[in-house]
Amino acid sequence: MLKELRRAIIGQPLESAKIAHERFSVPKGLAILSSDALSSVAYAGEEILHVLVPVIGLLSFNFLTPISIAIIFLLFIVSFSFRQIITAYPRTSGGAYIVAKENLGTLAGLIAGAALLFDYLLTVAVSISAGVAALTSAYHAAIPHRVSIALIVITFLILMNLRGIRESATFFSYPTYGFILGMFILITWGSLKLFINGTIFSPVPVQTGNNINLSNIALVWIILRAFSSGCTALTGIEAVSDAVPNFKEPEGRNAKRVLALLALLLFILFGGLTLLTRALHVVPTENMTVISQVALKIFGPGFFFYLFQASTGLILLLAANTAFAGFPLLASLMARDKYLPRYLGLRGDKLVFSNGVILLGLLAALLIVIFDGITTRLIPLYAVGVFTAFTVAQSGMVKRWYSLKETGWRRKMFINGIGAVVTGIVTIVVAITKFEHGAWIVMIIIPTMVSIFLTIHKHYQDIRVELDFDNYLNRELVRHKIIVPIASLTNVVANTVDYGKTLSDDIKAVHVSTDSAITEKLQIKWAIWNPGVELLVLNSPFRSVFEPLIEYILKVEDSKSDDEVITVLIPEFVTTKWWHRFLHNQTGLILQNALVIRSNVIVTTVPYHLKK
Repeated sequence: MLKELRRAIIGQPLESAKIAHERFSVPKGLAILSSDALSSVAYAGEEILHVLVPVIGLLSFNFLTPISIAIIFLLFIVSFSFRQIITAYPRTSGGAYIVAKENLGTLAGLIAGAALLFDYLLTVAVSISAGVAALTSAYHAAIPHRVSIALIVITFLILMNLRGIRESATFFSYPTYGFILGMFILITWGSLKLFINGTIFSPVPVQTGNNINLSNIALVWIILRAFSSGCTALTGIEAVSDAVPNFKEPEGRNAKRVLALLALLLFILFGGLTLLTRALHVVPTENMTVISQVALKIFGPGFFFYLFQASTGLILLLAANTAFAGFPLLASLMARDKYLPRYLGLRGDKLVFSNGVILLGLLAALLIVIFDGITTRLIPLYAVGVFTAFTVAQSGMVKRWYSLKETGWRRKMFINGIGAVVTGIVTIVVAITKFEHGAWIVMIIIPTMVSIFLTIHKHYQDIRVELDFDNYLNRELVRHKIIVPIASLTNVVANTVDYGKTLSDDIKAVHVSTDSAITEKLQIKWAIWNPGVELLVLNSPFRSVFEPLIEYILKVEDSKSDDEVITVLIPEFVTTKWWHRFLHNQTGLILQNALVIRSNVIVTTVPYHLKK
């Protein structure tokens, strides 16, 4: 039944040979890898105003345009820099992680990897929270249920991504291109409408009754904070370079095409929305996003407004899918390098890294619950990680070009050098301006993640040394001391004792006596059977079965010689129906869990399969 349900939800498994058919074309690659960056257009400008408006009121619009221009300038620098990465690594995934690890060393690679993984996690949480905010802006009654809605969306995204790369790319292409079309209509219609009315470049209205007295330092600080909030518009660009192997051949060329299209779309959509926001003097409100207010003023409260809200809500909700494309792939690379659990490097039935997909969804759900699904609370955590990865990646590319000195290396090094300097400055600005609002958490989380990566790697290295086959060839032969815990004499116990006698002549059956009458009957049956195995009875006046047994086993372990090993054989019968298990005690399982951590005790069950 479970197998049929799994097939109905995920679909039929794919052969490994079909992985080439699961790759992105340029249109599908743009849809699945750009949705995060494109969706940030919907809230980046709003985050700028969230910082400015409470302090300087309507004068915020005088700073909105220059801040947006600075962000667009940064966008093109980052895009050109990542284009260089794709050129250098045309068939390699991992982006900043691979670049930093190969050129700056393991520690730099792990910092980039930690920053990217955390960025992908926040991408899911922020995108879905923003999408729910867009939907609740049109339907206020749903506001109290925003967390529940967000968790439902995460579950849906997990299931869709488990169905495979090609199928999820096809599905997610519709809302992405729907949002692009809707934004083009909004910007074109709105600009034309405002141009005809002569208000597109209207001055900011004079604010009365509110004297704003800020020092130059305070004003600069506010502007820097607003800039760092708006830099969320750049998140998601790195996903293209992280997922190069997922493109059809030629992988590098197709990835660069998607990156160029993405940069152009971001420029048009972010710039156009900023222009409309300034012209309409829209400010953030508690129950309605800025983009929703712009759409309401342009389209009016009719069909087109609700259609646009639906497309915006969908792109924001499904923008998280970019992270579902990037996180599992990056996690698989780090798992391959033994910095994350190995199971994250395994492909599932549909040739996707299923464990990474599920892990990302669960962590994002936890984050949304903790921050109550409110975008503004999550934003301060967002940009520090991604710009850290940007900076480390660009620095790695500078080192690469300088070391290899290939044709045109000076020009390439200059491009990545500019990218490293600019993104490094932005990282510092974001970290300082957002520090008290939650950025300090990221500064703790990333080093903690790096420490965890190194601990995992050390564990795998220790295991590799200890499990080396040479250790087996040089081992000393061991002798087994067999212990068979028994409660009564049954054919299950007899079967276990017979099996134990094939392993060693040193075997004892151990019975913990909690009822003298039962013990006496057992001793009589044992004497009649006479298997040639000693029956040892341990008295338990307080009716505990486990404590006397474990105490005895540990006592035997302490007295054994170096060439001996304790082997505990647990008799176990296997029921025919799953629910039958709940009708029997789980003594064997509890005992196994209690003894398995002992280094010199081997615990195994000897199963006997029931027929009814």
